[in-house]
Amino acid sequence: MKELVEYIAKSLVSNPDEVVVTETVGEEETVLELKVAPDDMGKVIGKQGRIAKAIRSVVKAAASREEKKVTLDIQ
Repeated sequence: MKELVEYIAKSLVSNPDEVVVTETVGEEETVLELKVAPDDMGKVIGKQGRIAKAIRSVVKAAASREEKKVTLDIQ
C-alpha cells in the first residue's frame, strides 16, 4: 500500500525526492501519512480536493482486495 501511494504522489509532484510516505499499522486499521514539499501540496490535493479524493479511492479499493482498512493523511 505504501509503495502505491508513493508511486502516485511522485508522478504528480515537481519534487519527487521530497515525497515521504510513513506507514503506521494499528490493530484495526493502517494509517498512511503522505508528506510532500509545500510547493507541491496543491498538486496532490487538486481543485476542491478531487485528486486527494481519487488517491484515497484507489488506496481504499486496493485495501479492500486485501480485506484491510487503510486511511490516508496528507500533510
